[in-house]
Amino acid sequence: MSRVLVTGGAGFIGSYLCEHLLNEGHEVLCLDNFFTGTKDNIIHLMDNHRFELIRHDITEPIMLEVDRIYHFACPASPVHYQYNPVKTIKTNVMGTINMLGLAKRVKARVMLASTSEVYGDPKVHPQTEEYWGHVNPIGPRSCYDEGKRVAETLMMDYHRQNNVDIKIIRIFNTYGPRMAINDGRVVSNFIVQALRGEDITVYGDGKQTRSFCYIDDLVDGIFKMMNTEDFIGPVNLGNPAEFTILELAELVIELTGSKSKIKYLPKPQDDPVQRQPDITLAKRKLNWEPRIPLREGLEKTIAYFESRLSQTQR
Repeated sequence: MSRVLVTGGAGFIGSYLCEHLLNEGHEVLCLDNFFTGTKDNIIHLMDNHRFELIRHDITEPIMLEVDRIYHFACPASPVHYQYNPVKTIKTNVMGTINMLGLAKRVKARVMLASTSEVYGDPKVHPQTEEYWGHVNPIGPRSCYDEGKRVAETLMMDYHRQNNVDIKIIRIFNTYGPRMAINDGRVVSNFIVQALRGEDITVYGDGKQTRSFCYIDDLVDGIFKMMNTEDFIGPVNLGNPAEFTILELAELVIELTGSKSKIKYLPKPQDDPVQRQPDITLAKRKLNWEPRIPLREGLEKTIAYFESRLSQTQR
């Protein structure tokens, strides 16, 4: 049994990590400043005597004794990370420095949750880990994209200079229960709009593609990566099945039985045209690939949002 720190532990992905670690018998320190995380995601863990919640902002240093660190603290949807871009880049840079400093001091293994956004609007398709990306360093998304790129740089530099034990994963679009209703990401947007009978807003012509990975598959990949030796990454974790935004919208309408119509709006600046992970490395090094098809995952996610929306309407 070890003591594990999960930053952003009350967030969408972080809460699943906390739950999984507790189920394995570990002691879990869940750290969150509740900018986008919510206690609703972890309320069912609060009674566990091996679970501890720390309200803390990762941009400030913190002294803890832990064996492993899952560094997942950062707003991850454009709505949230563009709300306070300076805070976003500080979370990525200062937060990562603070976690690496902690890992160095207590000799803990630290994993960075990086992102497919490091590839920007890619000129290579699908994206492999060797691709350096095509990112606008001064655009409205760069607080997140460049923030994560700098975070990866910091991880590698602490590893090379101070021999810190690191892992880097690049997460592609992930969806599932516990996403926030106001998340602003495409899956939650479409489901909430369909369930409310509102127009489904598609930006651009809807032909841009994304790859959607169900949360259970992602969590499986995260733990396989954390527990592997002799491989630090970066490694892509995502579902290589590629769908257009329009296909997603039509599938959500079908599965919800909604009468929503599709409404087209202008495409935001620097919005990637194609996103698809090459997961050859994850298959080879981690023996990992996603198993849950989009239709099945969406059904579970829709059921979650139905219950959340009915609670908010009471």
